[in-house]
Amino acid sequence: MLLDAGRLAVGTLTALPVPAPNTIDRRRAGLAMVLAPLVAVLLLVPPAVLVTIAHLAGLPPLVQATVCIIALALCTRGLHLDGLADTADGLSASYDRDRALAVMRTGDVGPSGVAAVTLTLILQIACGTVLLGSHRGMALAGVAVLVSRAALTWACTRGVPAARPGGLGATVAQSVHPAVAAGATVLLAGVSVAATALTGSPWWCGLVVVAGGFVAAAGVVGRCVSRIGGISGDVLGASVETTLAVGLLVAAACS
Repeated sequence: MLLDAGRLAVGTLTALPVPAPNTIDRRRAGLAMVLAPLVAVLLLVPPAVLVTIAHLAGLPPLVQATVCIIALALCTRGLHLDGLADTADGLSASYDRDRALAVMRTGDVGPSGVAAVTLTLILQIACGTVLLGSHRGMALAGVAVLVSRAALTWACTRGVPAARPGGLGATVAQSVHPAVAAGATVLLAGVSVAATALTGSPWWCGLVVVAGGFVAAAGVVGRCVSRIGGISGDVLGASVETTLAVGLLVAAACS
């Protein structure tokens, strides 16, 4: 089961080619969402390598941050950005639930989607410009990436329904027990404290980034539950990108 869950997590959340899971069921889907922060560790490797090369080449922080965000997008096939765009278009299209879901399914990007993606990327890059200038800033940025994927774990806990039958949202919705999500969060908090303390930041900085990211994720998921009745694959992508942007913003304020 663990192997199938790992394959599902890596295959869904990254662009890495992995064999398809032998079986996909609710237990494996839930475990895949719990493993999402571990998958984020893999996502940190390409940006870290590229940022190191850019730094050695003497490129300015703005370029380094841009390269880093581009690398993250490429490593996920832009999946979460697409979800952010579709969610923004759906929520702005109509207060009618069915109409909003129909807009989200079309795949076309409207003005709200363009604005949401553009502004989110600008915020992420601007914060990255601040953070990549020091080791403790980079550690806080890494914590923000981990938190953005941990948001998936909480978005898929019991009590958060799927917005519609079928698709990724229906597969993973309510698949994670809250106690398991809480345990994963405690582990993430410990890692964040250790990472920030080892780089010279106050120990609480990592916890603040975790808290800020989860507040953002809760806002996105809560809004979507009230408007469209639950989560979908697009909503999960929107929660990842929003959590990352807010996490980086809090990290920049703490650095």
